Amino acid sequence: MDFSVYLWSIPALIIAIVGHEIGHGYVSYLLGDDTAKRDGRLSINPLDHIDPVGLLFMIVFRFGWAKAVPINPRYYKNRKRGTIIVSLAGVTVNFIFALIAGILLVWTSKHNFVISEFFYQFLWYNTMLGVFNLVPLPPLDGSKVLASLLPSDLEYKFYSYEKYFYWILFIGVVSGFISRIIGPAVYGLANLFVRIGAFLV
Repeated sequence: MDFSVYLWSIPALIIAIVGHEIGHGYVSYLLGDDTAKRDGRLSINPLDHIDPVGLLFMIVFRFGWAKAVPINPRYYKNRKRGTIIVSLAGVTVNFIFALIAGILLVWTSKHNFVISEFFYQFLWYNTMLGVFNLVPLPPLDGSKVLASLLPSDLEYKFYSYEKYFYWILFIGVVSGFISRIIGPAVYGLANLFVRIGAFLV
């Protein structure tokens, strides 16, 4: 990528990360858990949400993660259901952002090519974060959804192997295996959001 692309990708990535994490924290707050609020994770300050390693992976490998928002499922009326809802909240925010980006990308491409580069990056990072976080490996959101769908005894066993899953994820990203698996979904969804934008604009 040339310098101008990096210039647009940085704010696009930061907004995508912050939106994702605030989505988790705010929905958890709505379900009765104020842990994220007390920890300052409902803030729009990027420094409160960026994980240095995850950010590096996003820049180098185009797949990465942010600092996990602290939640306490004991506050939910239904622990498993609440965990699933909160886990999917960040992904939902990213897909909403990606849809908006797709619409604005089409519109700005017709009026201002320079600004359209920002929306292209915003579309990419939000789609990538949304799909990548659905991978059912810790610490990604998909793992919490999967664990919450399991019977309690299997859920406990799943989390007991969490540290090993971290390494599987790391190797999968570095080797490019994760990219090959979810890449078609990322590109397919991004293309869908642009098609919707083209239909609406």
